[in-house]
Amino acid sequence: MREFYPPVEPYDSGLLDVGDGNEIYWEVCGNPQGKPAVFLHGGPGGGLLPDNRRFFDPSAYRIVLFDQRNCGRSLPSAGDPKVSLEHNTTPHLVADIERLREHLSIDRWLVFGGSWGTTLGLAYAQAHPDRVTEMVLRGVWLIRPADEAWTLTPGGAAHLFPAEWAAFRDAIPAAEQDDLLAAYGRRITDPDPAVHVPASRAWMGWELSANTLRPVTLPEFEDSMLVAFARITHHYISNGGFLPEAGLLAGVDRIRHVPAVIVNGRYDIKTPPDQAWDLHRAWPEAELHIVEDAGHGGSEPGTRHLLIEATDRFRDRRPSSG
Repeated sequence: MREFYPPVEPYDSGLLDVGDGNEIYWEVCGNPQGKPAVFLHGGPGGGLLPDNRRFFDPSAYRIVLFDQRNCGRSLPSAGDPKVSLEHNTTPHLVADIERLREHLSIDRWLVFGGSWGTTLGLAYAQAHPDRVTEMVLRGVWLIRPADEAWTLTPGGAAHLFPAEWAAFRDAIPAAEQDDLLAAYGRRITDPDPAVHVPASRAWMGWELSANTLRPVTLPEFEDSMLVAFARITHHYISNGGFLPEAGLLAGVDRIRHVPAVIVNGRYDIKTPPDQAWDLHRAWPEAELHIVEDAGHGGSEPGTRHLLIEATDRFRDRRPSSG
């Protein structure tokens, strides 16, 4: 069973101006002469964690990580309710990835994404297939209407986490519970901290309630981080992920030549494996692994093993020039 690589610190970092008054925090660790790889974090709005660096052999990879717009160490933070999210959409984030690649003088790179990171990774690869050498995707989220209904209506994940669902639902008055997405939106965007902080905490309580097969203790988050995470996640879900109407599966033909590994937990409550299966059916060349003893978390042993096995296998691969 593959373990995480040892902790590694960045050797370079900075803030990159991506326009619209936004700067994204980026960092690079590992081998400056190594194979380039970019890590796309989840959420949207989740920000980076130190363990994100540890899916890659630091002696072989030049590992690029960044906080997406308005979260983590990127500026300005959506934790401030006055900060507009008008210029925070999937096309903006795809453009940010390209700008960062150019800033770091990288020609092509491996794309690694988990959860929302798979959504963004697929959107990026379909927009810039000539810049992607390989893909490693964990917990596929296609953001189709049926996928969101599973999460945000009583007919889906609520059946498996009834207490957590009740806490999420009952944070909203009964008269507004027929449209929880809209009701939370009104509260999360309210300028009054007495309104938006508890709403963000309740929203994220449901969002984080089913991340792993076996329950784990989640860290305490500062209010500003919770608000940023909740605002950005709600913003994207409310707008269908800012994806083309035909969805991500319609663009898979642009990337079918890219070697890829897809990993999904059998008991992933947040992004159930039907989404990974549908992606694999559209992209049969991609290697699909369903982990029989895992949920949504990237650090669960079986999932972690397959993800690191994939980056190890791609470590020595010499991609074609096309």
